[in-house]
Amino acid sequence: MKISTKGRYALRTMIDLAEQERLPDAAAYIPLKEIAQRQGIEVKYLEQIVSLLKKDGLIQGVRGSNGGYRLVRPPEDYTVREILEVTEGSLAPIACLDTPVNLCPRKDACKTLAFWEAFAGHINTFLEGWTLQDFLDTPDGLEFL
Repeated sequence: MKISTKGRYALRTMIDLAEQERLPDAAAYIPLKEIAQRQGIEVKYLEQIVSLLKKDGLIQGVRGSNGGYRLVRPPEDYTVREILEVTEGSLAPIACLDTPVNLCPRKDACKTLAFWEAFAGHINTFLEGWTLQDFLDTPDGLEFL
């Protein structure tokens, strides 16, 4: 599995919003240009990403002079998995696990299916185990062990 630039930038954007919202003088909405500048992301590309995040209900946006974006839930309620799935789609390691019901005609005879299901389970457990709050709590980097 390889996470695209869009997925990595979506996660960075969500962390940025969470960081900005906890500042004492935080604005109600964070302007897109500020996020783009802090994160080193082109505004046009970031517009595509926030559009996806907004469409899926992860963030809220307002236009105008005091406009921008903000989280709709507390940082501890966002998992890395849900953020990445917005931009990446399914995070399943193989196509037959992309849907809740495995429709592969070879599933009953597949000797590797259990391996792939377990691998997918580990991926999901790991990504669900990290929230935006975890990134806020350890600003210099997460400790994985």
